[in-house]
Amino acid sequence: MEMINFLESLWHFTLVSAPYLMIGLFFSGIVHQYLSVDAIKNQFGKKGIGSVIKASAVGVPLPLCSCSVIPASVTLKKNGASNGATSAFLISTPESGIDSIAMTYGLMDLPMTILRPIAAFFSAVIAGLFQNQFNTEEIAQEQEKSSCCPKSKVKEKSFKAAMIYGFHTLLKDIAVWLSVGLLLGAVISHFVPESLFYELSATQGKLLILAIGIPFYICASASTPIAASLVMKGMSPGTALLLLLVGPATNLSNLVVMQKYIGKKGVIINIFAIVFVALGFSYLADFLYTKFAWEGIMRLATPHAHAHHSVIEIIVSIIFIGLLAFALFKELQSNASGHSHSH
Repeated sequence: MEMINFLESLWHFTLVSAPYLMIGLFFSGIVHQYLSVDAIKNQFGKKGIGSVIKASAVGVPLPLCSCSVIPASVTLKKNGASNGATSAFLISTPESGIDSIAMTYGLMDLPMTILRPIAAFFSAVIAGLFQNQFNTEEIAQEQEKSSCCPKSKVKEKSFKAAMIYGFHTLLKDIAVWLSVGLLLGAVISHFVPESLFYELSATQGKLLILAIGIPFYICASASTPIAASLVMKGMSPGTALLLLLVGPATNLSNLVVMQKYIGKKGVIINIFAIVFVALGFSYLADFLYTKFAWEGIMRLATPHAHAHHSVIEIIVSIIFIGLLAFALFKELQSNASGHSHSH
């Protein structure tokens, strides 16, 4: 019986999120075709506020996978981007993307959907400005190699290529993390006590999220169902926003790589800026939700027995499950192939 109830929770998560995620993948493919790193890399060379703002703004909608954020940032650096512009792009890109923005609306609500990219933009801008002000050291290194990101090619500018990227390449890149996120969201929704976060103060909850989110990575789309389910267990919307910002933006492996290009001081500046701005927006979100009595995240609160989903939603969810399963198969097959070649 417990397993049946858990599967119902997982199915509910999928039904709610799949239509919005499919929309996000569609537009991600379009954006990827016409807003690429290759097209913008020469725009970030000047050491001023303009290049930082451009890099922050470009990174917000850009659907780069977790493994390609570092090589893309290094590419910008190699083409003359300042430490500030490089850091701004490195922060805003993983914190937000069209796919994760769409999923935020699907699983959470409109205010959070608006606050998330705005907070990502400001955290990137602040980090970039701090870099330009306090970290002028330029470090020349060889191009960082990535085992999971293929060498860039001249992209075919077509609708078909856009759809292949959105529904195959990008989905394959996030498939494992997205599956983990949906499963963890369902586990939290079904098994975690309702009063989990009610016993913690607002500050204690935020410190807990920082302790988990800074060293460990979880992609922007995968963090959304986890944050939404935790809100249903008493986490404040502001603390959920903190998880959405810090989880995707920082992790130990990326920090180790980037210190080669912006220095240890640059890494410390980035962490400080991310935490500072994320905490600020976290408290702001809690204030706004209380001040304006926003109902908050209600989509996941719908009791399963009374949830009514249209035939279109069910069909889209089934298609999404098929695409995700195929993407998982291809990703696991690719990893298995790479492992066998290494031996």
